[in-house]
Amino acid sequence: MTQQSAPPAEDRTRLSRGLARELFTVKWDPLPKMSRPRWLAWLPHVVLCYVAIPCGVLTGMQLNDHYKVYGGAVLGLSLLTSASVVLSMFRPIAAWWLGLVTTALIAWVLHDHVGHGQSWPWTPAGPFTLAPVILMVALRVPPRVTVSVIGITLALNGLADITLRPPQSQTIIGGVALLFGFVGILGYALRATRLARTKLVEQETLTEEERARRTLLEERSRIARELHDVVAHHMSVISIQAQVAPHLVENPSEELKENLAGIRENALEALTELRRVLGVLRSERPDDPATRQHPQPTLAELDGLVDNVRGAGLNVTTEIAGIRRPLTPGVELTAYRIVQEALSNALRHAPGSRVEVGIAYGPRDLHLCVANTAPTRSAPPSPGAGHGLLGMRERAGMLGGELAAGPRPDGGYEVSAVLPLDPQELSAVPDPETKRAT
Repeated sequence: MTQQSAPPAEDRTRLSRGLARELFTVKWDPLPKMSRPRWLAWLPHVVLCYVAIPCGVLTGMQLNDHYKVYGGAVLGLSLLTSASVVLSMFRPIAAWWLGLVTTALIAWVLHDHVGHGQSWPWTPAGPFTLAPVILMVALRVPPRVTVSVIGITLALNGLADITLRPPQSQTIIGGVALLFGFVGILGYALRATRLARTKLVEQETLTEEERARRTLLEERSRIARELHDVVAHHMSVISIQAQVAPHLVENPSEELKENLAGIRENALEALTELRRVLGVLRSERPDDPATRQHPQPTLAELDGLVDNVRGAGLNVTTEIAGIRRPLTPGVELTAYRIVQEALSNALRHAPGSRVEVGIAYGPRDLHLCVANTAPTRSAPPSPGAGHGLLGMRERAGMLGGELAAGPRPDGGYEVSAVLPLDPQELSAVPDPETKRAT
């Protein structure tokens, strides 16, 4: 059974009520500041305050000079005219109503002072003093409200012309309609441009966040593919050792054989699952060179990496402190990749600079530092995605380490990392995302 839509009469009633609420509101709706340049953010507000002064002065001058109206009423009407312009910065609909009331009071004061050929109910400058208020309305309300505001203003003007206009006066409703129509269209165009720019900024922000999220997932996938070979190697060794162990013991018991067989079976199952997961990861980007199976690099190959970078024209020096020793495969791979990415960034963004690579073997941590001096020439445009630091931080965080990167006082750049030498101890620490999800 399909749901029936509301009758047209109910829709019109609902729209009319919504329009009435928007026309009879005094809600706070401040004029937006300029986004660029920042030092001109309050320029529209300053300009509007300056416009309010001549609007009030012009109203008083025309009441005195053209219509010969004097007294305290002139000062009050001038102040109300300026107040409506200033109020439009914060409450545009209320300012429009104040402008209409001020216009009606001016027309009432002028009624007995209108000479032959003089305009009524507007003074010659009256439409121009209300135009800034209508512009502020059009900048912040929907188009249908702007049309209603202009329509009500012109309708009241026409009604006054028909019923109350002095016989010797002149009507200027045609010029008023043209002026207010132009102001309304201008305000609508500026409002549409502002809304489009706001939505564009929001979309760019969402796109950048999505790009960073996608890059993070791709980097995690690449790390998983690289670590697969490390984990698979250990699982294969466990399986082989469990298979060979019974033959190294004279008269092994059946219980020992069963336990070793279970170890080998579990190792083979884990290795099968690893290969299945790796197959899923590689199937997403089968042509990516990073998905090819090959031995993962370690710090033992650091000299070859540095020689390649030197061959590309970069002056690189290395310094190793502490006792150089083999580390766990994950730490070796992570340290190598961080140094490799830092050298690539220096080669790409700091041509002609001198690079220092420092590695310190501590009792519990491995310290890495890759620092370059200021470039001697401008760097060419880079085709890279600009997410190398994201990948390095992800690798360091995977082991429970820390990575910091930033410019140096001499104009160079530095990347430093601290990696724990025994990351297995971190297995009991919950993942931040998992902890937050629970």
